[in-house]
Amino acid sequence: MKKQLIYGVVLACCCAIGYISLASATADPGPDEMILESTIDPAKTPRTAFFTHGAHQARMECGVCHHGADADGNRIDYTEELDIARCESCHNSSADMPQGLGTFKDAAHAQCIGCHRETDPALARCNVCHK
Repeated sequence: MKKQLIYGVVLACCCAIGYISLASATADPGPDEMILESTIDPAKTPRTAFFTHGAHQARMECGVCHHGADADGNRIDYTEELDIARCESCHNSSADMPQGLGTFKDAAHAQCIGCHRETDPALARCNVCHK
């Protein structure tokens, strides 16, 4: 009887781990490639940015780039339960953002170019994203 109970518990644990792994593996990772462009504050001379979302996901955690905001508009760290909103839903000229983060373009340049300068300065050139 004890052996059956132990085998049952082990089997239940294995099934639970498999289910959790399957559930997290099937979560929507978003598109592999994206075109980033502002719809709220379009630039006078817009330059479409191409973003390799899948390649970035393979190298870093989601929270490196993604974050949210609380009811007062303060930045909160990413959690898996967080709904990913468009950056410009907060980073736009009508929002009360600090200088350098007040538009989608400003926020993307601060985040992306800053990270690229740290990892590989050659990646901080305009034509890396703006083909």
